[in-house]
Amino acid sequence: MPAKLPEPIAAYFAATNAHDPDGMLAPFAAAAVVKDEGRTMRGRAAVGEWIKGTIEKYRHTVEVLGVEKKGARTIVTARVAGNFPGSPIELRYELMLAGGKISRLETH
Repeated sequence: MPAKLPEPIAAYFAATNAHDPDGMLAPFAAAAVVKDEGRTMRGRAAVGEWIKGTIEKYRHTVEVLGVEKKGARTIVTARVAGNFPGSPIELRYELMLAGGKISRLETH
């Protein structure tokens, strides 16, 4: 990885690559918000369902290409490969942390 990721974010991406839904959910705060593919998920239950759905649908892996800090946000540029048209693609993840947990994740 090009730069050191904060631990909750590193844990999320490691669990993503292992297709481990419990590991992916563990770094999220109770009131986390995820925005992905035009949908917004709020709270751990909704985020957990989103995680399970993306693993089943895409079986994707993530290779971190770059990391930068912009204020309270951590911006991760990554190559995402999986079961979807155009794979692999580059995505930008914008994450925010609160209390050592991921409080917000948006993909672009």
